Amino acid sequence: MRISWVTDDPASATVDYGTSSGTYTSSAMANTTSYSYESYQSGQIYDAVIGPLQPSTVYYYRCSGDSSREFNFTTPPAQFPVRLVIVGDLGQTGWTQTTLQHIAASNYDMLLLPGDLSYADYDEPRWDSYGRLVEPLASQRPWMMTAGNHDVEKKVPPAPFTAYNARWRMPFEQSGSDSNLFYSFNVAGVHVIMLCSYTAFDEDSDQYAWLQNDLQSVDRAVTPWVLVLVHAPWYNSNYAHQGEEESVDMKQAMEGLVYQYSVDVVFAGHVHAYERFTRVYNGEADDRGPVYINIGDGGNREGLATDYMDPQPEISLFREASFGHGELDICNGTTAFWTWYRNDDDESVIADSVWLTTLASNPNCSSS
Repeated sequence: MRISWVTDDPASATVDYGTSSGTYTSSAMANTTSYSYESYQSGQIYDAVIGPLQPSTVYYYRCSGDSSREFNFTTPPAQFPVRLVIVGDLGQTGWTQTTLQHIAASNYDMLLLPGDLSYADYDEPRWDSYGRLVEPLASQRPWMMTAGNHDVEKKVPPAPFTAYNARWRMPFEQSGSDSNLFYSFNVAGVHVIMLCSYTAFDEDSDQYAWLQNDLQSVDRAVTPWVLVLVHAPWYNSNYAHQGEEESVDMKQAMEGLVYQYSVDVVFAGHVHAYERFTRVYNGEADDRGPVYINIGDGGNREGLATDYMDPQPEISLFREASFGHGELDICNGTTAFWTWYRNDDDESVIADSVWLTTLASNPNCSSS
């Protein structure tokens, strides 16, 4: 597990941890960085990788220099079942707080976020307020994410994704990636791939070559489920964000790979609404293609995208412009249950659900 925190205390360089509250039997040194952006200067940004850890275990920890605050997290299971929460375009609004309250009530194992975290753009202090907002949940479970357009500094230099890369360091090296913006990891029989809509993705790009190598290396006997997360959706029947380069060109470049290697589900954000498609390839229903789900409805400050195309495309099975979040309960190597929860008058209401079967169990699908 990687523990990350921001402080003005220059001596806060270790994490102490153990399996009993107040008793810390191990410690890990932290790396540190900081950055400046125009007149803004970040605090000291620390991250420490602790472990090895046992699965399905509660660990208690504290960051040195702040001995009065003890946190705890639960590690994910080593095998099925596993529950993944997926929520995009989170932001920092009242709707965000409602979504986080609903997620907190779920006994989930890991949160996946397909981009647009703080909506800071170039207002850097909003990264600090976002950290404080999500700390109660992000300190208790692993949060894994990819970047969105609102995570890019609108004014450069120093560089795009300066704050995102400094504050939300993902385990990209372990999957052979040379960029924090795209990477993969395994959790309890699931292979999760995080792609970036806002760095090069054409067939000559590093991201494309990495994705091809990563998909080729997947052992479906070990991880029968394969999920992809990306910010800009490849399929979308909402008028919002139609025809954007990040969606159209990336789909053209990478959809063939995703189809060839039998990816089960592709999650996206960006459009501030919910939509679930059937299994699709090249614009048509295809039993060998991924299910596409757009879930950019976490609680952004720009409001909902309420204008859908009419008539509804046949490949689009459910769509609604409401805030909410999704949960993917993966029961075993074959079956999973997807649920989308709508924020309805501050209550969490099940609005869409479906059973899914992994393509690895389909004899007509081959990953080659």
